[in-house]
Amino acid sequence: MSYDIGAVRAQFPALRSGTAHFDGPGGTQTPVPVIAAIGEAMSAPLSIRGGALPGEVNAEEIVRGFRRAMADLLGADPGGIVFGRSATQLTYDFSRTLSRDWNPGDEVVVSRLDHDANIRPWVHAAERAGAVVRWADFDPSTGELPPEAVGARITGRTRLVAVTGASNLIGTRPDIPAIAELVHRAGALLYVDGVHLTAHHAVDVERLGADFFVCSPYKFFGPHHGVLAARPELLATLRPDKLAPSTDAVPERFELGTLPYESMAGTRAAVDFLAGLGAGADATGGRRARLRSAYAAIDAHERELRESIEKAVGELGGATIHSRAAERTPTLLLTFDGRDAADAYRFLARSGVHAPAGSFYALEASRHLGLGDGGGLRVGLCAYNDTDDVERLLTGLSDWLRQG
Repeated sequence: MSYDIGAVRAQFPALRSGTAHFDGPGGTQTPVPVIAAIGEAMSAPLSIRGGALPGEVNAEEIVRGFRRAMADLLGADPGGIVFGRSATQLTYDFSRTLSRDWNPGDEVVVSRLDHDANIRPWVHAAERAGAVVRWADFDPSTGELPPEAVGARITGRTRLVAVTGASNLIGTRPDIPAIAELVHRAGALLYVDGVHLTAHHAVDVERLGADFFVCSPYKFFGPHHGVLAARPELLATLRPDKLAPSTDAVPERFELGTLPYESMAGTRAAVDFLAGLGAGADATGGRRARLRSAYAAIDAHERELRESIEKAVGELGGATIHSRAAERTPTLLLTFDGRDAADAYRFLARSGVHAPAGSFYALEASRHLGLGDGGGLRVGLCAYNDTDDVERLLTGLSDWLRQG
């Protein structure tokens, strides 16, 4: 069945503004079913979770539905799905909890390919524990982070390795299963930042070998918050700070305060929306199977658009594409000979094309590419982009370059 981009776009009220959005890596627009689910949750009775009154039952059902939906999305156990305010907040929380067992001389491995949210929390935790931070470098000429580059930094003292599932700056998708094998062979834990990966590719945390996997629903059409997936039995070994009367059950012991039920309802709706993008109305099978079909359709659509942009930009002259890895998301980082990428962003914005410029918190990656803190122009495709968006982007870039 062909990918019906017109039907997909019709579900996003924000697209009526006429803006061509290439800012998906920073957060996608919101479809009608997600907006409706949030409104419905807040319109119905809501109370602290329980089983007696309608508000209590509604809250309990929302939380359970959220955990089941995210478990289906990530190939995880619903009992290991943790809600957080953001992926950054979750990573800081878990870095503080995990590092309590670290000793001076223990080691942590981080990658220069990563968003700072999967670097700085571990650097700070290591500093407090007296542990050593070891850096794994990617190849700036190819954008690749080979497993052996990570493995070379792992020793018998390594306690944890933190690595991205996909670079939010240049799209590189490292071979996480191969990295996981090296990490676990050394008896260490693997923490994967899946924020950018989950927006574009089907995830199976067990196949990946990730002990901890974080993502952000607002990168795949949901509300603004973070989610962590881990094995419930692993979570049960961790003792986070919490209030004395709050539950000690897993995963609730990691979730502070009353949960925002409306956001959880919106996230379940986002997962269901995703699951419907790759199959017809007569499709059978569970949500997990429909999600895999949907991701295959989304990948094919995004890949076609990405390749057309790469070809056209390569013919423009004066532009460099830094996204070169063999396996990558539809995310392109561009720089221009003698020109400031921020000027390109502003020029495009005047014609209603949103392609932002910067390093997007991937400071180490931007510096390793030789781009300093300024980064470049990031063109991020997602499921609702179409050929008209691409044509407007390419026309704008051509006009800007021709201006000199």
